[in-house]
Amino acid sequence: MRYFVTIGDREVEVDLGIDGISVDGEPMTADLVEMDGSDVHSLLIGEKSYRVLASREENNAWNLHVYGHKVHARVMDERTRRIQSMAATPDGPRGPKPLKAPMPGLVVKVVVEAGDTVSPGQGLVIVEAMKMENELKSEGEGTVERVLVEPGQVVDKDQILVEFETPREASEKGSEE
Repeated sequence: MRYFVTIGDREVEVDLGIDGISVDGEPMTADLVEMDGSDVHSLLIGEKSYRVLASREENNAWNLHVYGHKVHARVMDERTRRIQSMAATPDGPRGPKPLKAPMPGLVVKVVVEAGDTVSPGQGLVIVEAMKMENELKSEGEGTVERVLVEPGQVVDKDQILVEFETPREASEKGSEE
């Protein structure tokens, strides 16, 4: 299983395979043991031992305390990372494109309604897929024309969830008012 661990502005790739563990492609020996059913773990890396207090936060985040130092880490497995990249907002506005489901799933929540103005990166719909909730976001600025789904609805990959007015439609509406 491959994980991507982000600490500050540094990301490392951790591969837990049948042949052992590697970090950024470098093989290493490591062992992690939970101590007495608590959040305290004993981490052995090579011949060095660490006592780690680990508490899980939301969104794959962890607060780690190692010898009096607090470290905030975000851990994401390869599958989750791929799903989030499909639902991620690209850099810069590209105009209102219909929001499509990046994977089959169940609509958990619809955050917008017809007539709402949205900005780039704004959450529109939350879809559950493979027991994970994925917030689907707006790619650009626009006005919602129609919401085609509702909570509890099952959707297919590439199904249109939200449609936006074209820039011309939006400006014509604005001049009529």
